[in-house]
Amino acid sequence: MATETHGAVEGAAGMPQLELAHFPNQIFWLLVTLVVIYFVLSKVALPRISSVLAERSGTIMNDISAAEELKLKAQDAENAYNKALAEAKAEAQRISGEANAAIQAELDVALAKADAEIAAKAAESEAAIADIRDNAADSVKIVAKDTAKELVAAFGGKADAKTLTAAINARLKG
Repeated sequence: MATETHGAVEGAAGMPQLELAHFPNQIFWLLVTLVVIYFVLSKVALPRISSVLAERSGTIMNDISAAEELKLKAQDAENAYNKALAEAKAEAQRISGEANAAIQAELDVALAKADAEIAAKAAESEAAIADIRDNAADSVKIVAKDTAKELVAAFGGKADAKTLTAAINARLKG
C-alpha cells in the first residue's frame, strides 16, 4: 500500500516543474544559467564573431580598393594601348605614303625611260620606213625600166635608156 500511496501522491501533485514550491529554485537556476550564457557569449563567442566580421569587412574593403586600383591600371593600360595603336597606324600610313611615293618615282623614271626607248625605236622605225620607201621607189623605177625594156624588146622595138627613164619618171610623177 505504500506504493499505492506514493503513486497517488505523485499523481495528485502533477508535473513537478509546475509545482509552485519548486518555482523559486527553478527561477534561480534559470537566472544563473542565463547569466552564465550571457557572460560566455559576451566574453568568448561574440568577440570572436565580431573579430571575424571585422576581418572579413577589412578584407572586403581591401579587395574593393585593390579592384579599383587594378581598374585604374587597366584603364591606363587601355589608354596606352590605344595611343600606341594610333601611333602605329600613323606610322604605317607614313611608311605606306613613303613607299607609294618611292614606287611612283620609280614608276615615273621607268615610264620616262620606256617612253624614251619607244620614241627612239619609233624614230629608228620611221627612218627605216623612209629608207624602205626611198629604196622601194628606186626599186620600182629599176623594175619598171627593166620591164619596159623587156616589153619593148618583146614587141620588136629598140628603146634607148634615156627615153625609157623619161617615160617612167613622167608616169610616176603623175
